[in-house]
Amino acid sequence: MSDTFKAILVSRDEEKKQSVSTVELGDADLMEGDVTVAVEATTVNYKDGLAITGKAPVVRRFPLVPGIDFAGTVIQSSHPDWKEGDRVVLNGWGVGETHYGAYAGHARVKGDWLVPLPEGLTAHQAMAVGTAGYTAMLCILALERHGITPARGPVVVTGAAGGVGSVAISILSRLGYHVVASTGRAAEETYLRDLGAAEIIARDELSGPAKPLGKERWAGGVDAVGSHTLANVLSMTSYGGAVAACGLAQGMDLPASVAPFILRGVSLLGIDSVMAPKPIRIEAWRRIASDLDHTKLAALSTTIGFDGIIQAAHDIVEGKVRGRIVVDMD
Repeated sequence: MSDTFKAILVSRDEEKKQSVSTVELGDADLMEGDVTVAVEATTVNYKDGLAITGKAPVVRRFPLVPGIDFAGTVIQSSHPDWKEGDRVVLNGWGVGETHYGAYAGHARVKGDWLVPLPEGLTAHQAMAVGTAGYTAMLCILALERHGITPARGPVVVTGAAGGVGSVAISILSRLGYHVVASTGRAAEETYLRDLGAAEIIARDELSGPAKPLGKERWAGGVDAVGSHTLANVLSMTSYGGAVAACGLAQGMDLPASVAPFILRGVSLLGIDSVMAPKPIRIEAWRRIASDLDHTKLAALSTTIGFDGIIQAAHDIVEGKVRGRIVVDMD
């Protein structure tokens, strides 16, 4: 085993100008933690794109190795739950934001942040799901807890061709939901229908200022967009419905009315993937392993190598990426 490994390092100078470089690191360069993992696969999420491009203040300490999730094998552990050879997945916990992340050959983290790689999933498949897909599953679990079953009516998915949207459509359709996919990329209609979308609507239908109440069109929603789009989704949600919100691709604002909440009893369900408690994480990954059609993972993912990460980060922020990107670290 080599004493060093390639890593991507985000730095900032005295004038707070950000730069990104590929460097060689060793285990001695890693941050504190009680488990060291050989990273076998990672991914490029929208958040990773923001971190590398500096388009948003995702990175909160410098220098930092970005990359918010990975799958791999434990190579050293002083944590009671993990031993050498264990297969693990990590999502969130500030990794790739305040703690050295996935874009390196090794990652040293707290064992409490790890969950077991589910039986039946490879490291590559787990990262075809990644934080985006894990977040999509958290949204679906929240909708289920709120009683949004397929019998209640359609479920809308915004940002449908993105990572969260692609996995959400695939799982929801397999569970029997009538999925309405909202996208700004008309060319992706075949892709979205192959994932299981029953209807495709143009992003423009939801991206402008919302009425206080619109026509009731769906019982639930998975929204990764925020801003006017989320406001429109809420205004068109049927009585007693619920929308799980997990993203901000259009913006962090929510220019909405209270009308859907007080006149239709609509609920807005906030989804946080970063600090979600371990039992919820384990349940989400268990459900991913059982409810996601593994044959669709190949259709919704593209594989790159380590050297393609920086370009992929720029592409995802510019809206050029469909579905999920898997990074094979070998």
